[in-house]
Amino acid sequence: MGKYFGTSGIRGVFNDCATPELALRVGKALGTYLDGGSVVVGIDTRTSSETLKRALVSGLLSTGTEVIDIGLAPTPLTGFAIRLYGADAGVTITASHNPPEYNGIKVWQSNGMAYTPEMEAELEAILDSGNFKKIPWNEIGTLRRANPRGEYVKRTLEMVELENSYTVVLDTGNGAGSVLSPYLQRELGNKVISLNAHPSGFFVRELEPNAKSLSALAKTVKAMKADVGIAHDGDADRIGVIDDEGNFVEYEVMLSLIAGYMLRKFGKGKVVTTVDAGFALDDYVKPLGGEVIRTRVGDVAVADELVRHGGVFGGEPSGTWIIPQWNFTPDGIFAGALVLEMIDRLGPISELAKDVPRYVTLRAKIPCPNEKKAKAMEIIAKEALKTFEYKRLIDIDGIRIENDDWWILFRPSGTEPIMRITLEAHTEEKAKELMEKAERLVREAIARS
Repeated sequence: MGKYFGTSGIRGVFNDCATPELALRVGKALGTYLDGGSVVVGIDTRTSSETLKRALVSGLLSTGTEVIDIGLAPTPLTGFAIRLYGADAGVTITASHNPPEYNGIKVWQSNGMAYTPEMEAELEAILDSGNFKKIPWNEIGTLRRANPRGEYVKRTLEMVELENSYTVVLDTGNGAGSVLSPYLQRELGNKVISLNAHPSGFFVRELEPNAKSLSALAKTVKAMKADVGIAHDGDADRIGVIDDEGNFVEYEVMLSLIAGYMLRKFGKGKVVTTVDAGFALDDYVKPLGGEVIRTRVGDVAVADELVRHGGVFGGEPSGTWIIPQWNFTPDGIFAGALVLEMIDRLGPISELAKDVPRYVTLRAKIPCPNEKKAKAMEIIAKEALKTFEYKRLIDIDGIRIENDDWWILFRPSGTEPIMRITLEAHTEEKAKELMEKAERLVREAIARS
């Protein structure tokens, strides 16, 4: 993590960390870094997004950069528009699944992939130096507005096709997906029932699409006898799924199902996931010709590995999926279309999910001030190696220790002042025993930091 950039761009509370002043300087720094060219800018529905966008755009224009403003746009649409308009970069003003008082800035490359930590470090160096490109009054960048939604839908329909029509309940969480996801599902030929589709910036549910936050969606799917429920977070780069029986499909199960479907659709190959993904994915995709590669948490790390290995599919167990045949931007909306195609080809999700191995996954968040994270991780690394008997160690992002029938990941959050523990075991008893030890270890490490 850098001074400004975390795991997923710049993120913080509006007018505290995420200020118009910072947005202006980021615009100037990005324009200086690019030294000409064009940038697509889109915003999510947060009440502060327009304010931050205007400051950022001013900074970009002051360096002579052309700005293509696509207005209210889910992150996937920004990524799509970059390639559609041949832009040199893109920016989304969003805090993704964080609460409404948060906002942020995420920068994208010309291929739709997020800026790498190395690129962000270069931006930070320019930000800190204040040595921004300055141009005369007659060379100020041009600002134009564009709407790529229609083209996004058109191109999706060229890649995804349904033979039948389905009833889909969509919960877009009052986020940016509200302006695109329901329309795409309708164009696929489905009957769409929308929940929380008013893009107000006042979120009526927790934005992370999980079992708790999607209880209303689950009830609606059941009541309407719908075929599936689909939900997004604030910028719609994630997807959550409710099956035809009204049950939330665990992230690990959904990740396995869609990875398997991608291998069926596009052929055998490598599946990229992160260090917090469980063994179920490996066990499910192996018979379908899939080889799992793990990398750091964050969509840019997944996209990077997909490019390096020519992977078929990349996804995190947070509902963040990257379909390289489509784009390198995580895309919950295109993912929703693929889920429907999977149902159309293979059958109801409740039936498909029975083939995915089930293990016990536990997660914990432990408060930890950002300044204590590095020291705490040092202590955890030493103590974890003594406390647990393990066979394998992965230290590319936090510390993951593995045995044949369990694993534990200790990792500092890149977006919040917390330490995360994720673990998986074959039995609930073993999982609870491991979590008890792991939590004690982390709390003691933080206390000693």
